[in-house]
Amino acid sequence: MGRFVARRLLQMIPVFLGTTALIFFMVHLLPGDPLAALWGDKAPDPVQLAALRHQQHFDEPLIQQYLDYMGGLFTGDFGKALDGRPVLDKITEALPVTVQLALLAFGFEIVLGIGIGLFAGLRRGKVFDKSALVFTLLLISIPVPVLGFLFQTIFGINLKWVKPTVQDSTDITQLVLPAIVLGSLSLAYVARLTRTSIAENIKADYVRTAVAKGLPRRRVIGTHLLRNSLIPVVTFLGTDLGALMGGAIVTEGIFNVQGVGHALYQAINMKEGATVSGFVAFLVIVYLAAGLIVDLLYAVLDPRIRYA
Repeated sequence: MGRFVARRLLQMIPVFLGTTALIFFMVHLLPGDPLAALWGDKAPDPVQLAALRHQQHFDEPLIQQYLDYMGGLFTGDFGKALDGRPVLDKITEALPVTVQLALLAFGFEIVLGIGIGLFAGLRRGKVFDKSALVFTLLLISIPVPVLGFLFQTIFGINLKWVKPTVQDSTDITQLVLPAIVLGSLSLAYVARLTRTSIAENIKADYVRTAVAKGLPRRRVIGTHLLRNSLIPVVTFLGTDLGALMGGAIVTEGIFNVQGVGHALYQAINMKEGATVSGFVAFLVIVYLAAGLIVDLLYAVLDPRIRYA
C-alpha cells in the first residue's frame, strides 16, 4: 500500500506541473492589459502604470514570471492579486463557503442518488424503475442555469419557502437550495450508475450463493450486492467532488454565494492572472487528492483488490 501511494504521489507531480503551466500561459496570453483596465475608460498614467507593472513583475519575460510563480507555489505562496492582497487569503476566505456548498450537494447526490438507483435496480422494469429513468433524464436534460432560475423562482419567489438569494454565505441553511441545484446533475448520473450496476450484479453467482445460504435479504443487498456495485459509483463520486467545487461558478452566481466560484468569476472578468492561476492550482490539488482517495477506497469496497 505504501509503495502504491508513493507512486501515485510521484505521478501527480507532472500532472500538477502540466495543468498549472497550461492555465498560467493561457491566462497571461489573453488579449488586453488588466493593469490598464484598472483606470476604466480613462487613459492610464504612464508612470503609475510602469510602477504597477514592475510591482506585479509584468515587465519580466513570461517564462521568468512562470518560474517565479511555480517557485512560490511550492512554498505555499499563490501570488498576489492586482489589489495587493495575497491570493491565498482570498482562497481561505472563499473556501469554507464553497466547501459547505459542495459537501451539501455531495451528500444530497449520495443519499438520493444511491437510494433511487438501488430501488430502481432491484425493481428493474417496474413502475419505480421507469419513473426513476424519466426523472433522471429530465435532470440531465435541463441545464444547471435554467434549473437554478426555476428553483429560485418557484421555491424562493413564488412559494417563499427559502430566500431567493443567499444573504449570509456563512448560514448553512441558506445554502440548501443552491446545493440541491448544484448536485442535481450528479444525482442523476449517480442514480443511473447505481441502477445499472445493481441490475447487473443481482444476477451474479455470489448473490445467488448468498441467497441459497439463507442469508437475510437485507444482508444480501447491503453486504454483498450494494458493496460490489458501488465501485463504478465511487469512481464517479471521487472526480465529482472536485467538479462540484470548480463547477460552483454558475450556481454561486445565480444565488449570490460568496465562495470560490464567485471569486474566480470576478477574477476572470478582471483578467487577474495570478488570482485565476492560484484558484485553479488549488482546485487541481483537490482533484488529485480526490483521485487518490478513490483508488484507496477500491480496496475497502472489494477485498480482492490489493495494492503492491
